[in-house]
Amino acid sequence: MKLEQNQIWKQDDLYLRIVHWDRTFIVYKAMKDLATRQGTEQQVSKKEFCRLIKGAVLLTPAEAREAAGLEP
Repeated sequence: MKLEQNQIWKQDDLYLRIVHWDRTFIVYKAMKDLATRQGTEQQVSKKEFCRLIKGAVLLTPAEAREAAGLEP
């Protein structure tokens, strides 16, 4: 799987959006609600992020819009 900027992952009731990715680290934002986009940004290594999203689901752009309450 290839990690890319602006991907949104859903893990249980938490959404993780990749804000910035680099060769060595990832900055992601953890949010409870996609509509408000309020959350905390954290920087972790790629290895740590991959462990974090283990078992999570990558949302398609249409699924992300629907989860945010926007039109599909």
